Amino acid sequence: MRAETRHQVMDAIERLGFRPNRAARALGLGRARAVTVVTSNTTLYGYAATLQGIEEAAREEGLAVGVQVIESARSGDIQQAVDHVSDPSVGGVVVIAFDAAGMELLRRLPGDVPAVAAIEPGALAEAGRTTICLDEQQASADATRHLLSLGHRTVHHVAIPSEAGTRGREAGWRRALTEAGAPVPEIVAAGWDARSAYEAGCALAADDAVTAILCGNDDTAMAVRRALYDAGRDVPGDVSLVGFDDVPGSAYWIPALTTIRMDFAGWGRACLAALAAELDGRPRPEISLTAPSLVVRESTAPPRATR
Repeated sequence: MRAETRHQVMDAIERLGFRPNRAARALGLGRARAVTVVTSNTTLYGYAATLQGIEEAAREEGLAVGVQVIESARSGDIQQAVDHVSDPSVGGVVVIAFDAAGMELLRRLPGDVPAVAAIEPGALAEAGRTTICLDEQQASADATRHLLSLGHRTVHHVAIPSEAGTRGREAGWRRALTEAGAPVPEIVAAGWDARSAYEAGCALAADDAVTAILCGNDDTAMAVRRALYDAGRDVPGDVSLVGFDDVPGSAYWIPALTTIRMDFAGWGRACLAALAAELDGRPRPEISLTAPSLVVRESTAPPRATR
């Protein structure tokens, strides 16, 4: 077309925020059905196991799978990921939105991009998006009640990063303590890295009044366990410890870790099933998820004062 006409078209595209119809372009170009998983992490157990479930279900559906990693929570890195998955060639999108970066990408994702998100309870559900979550709050409350039932006066919580204070794990812990009339200690925050969890554990280990700790995930629990060991505090003799996620190997630690079992792979499969239905124009299938559950092992026991 003439340069003047092209300029007018590009100007209209800019003013109207036009994006091509993904379905029409895919049909026109004959592209294969596909799914792209967007995540900020591929190594932590929860992310990796969810990704595994997505890949397994996609294989059964005949969908090719790609992965787009959000490099950081910086605005530019998030926008780069948004731009990538906005291209029709990536197919439908599953967002593993377990953190602030994933949630922000979900907010920015154009409305014409077929997408399903795995999010935590209490996180913002984006308008028009299919979101699937597991009830972590109930499981966290069960873990807290387990520790209280052993005779612990209260339970301290080492929290992993979250989108908001309404996070399911933190909310369940707080609810169980409040309902029992137990003191609610200040949250001890940790990052995703072992070092920050170790430092959080050192702070708690220095307080002899701490006899029970609920950790945001099993990796955090492992680092806290090391901090307690270095401080000369026995688990579960001096301090009972509970993790979250039930990572492979947690049953073989010394002591074996009491934790919450999470069906991350099933979560991923449910997300893929919902996305496949959207891509095919079928009604969303009935989603049945295995609820998180408490697995009691060796790292919890009554406090010394009651034994």
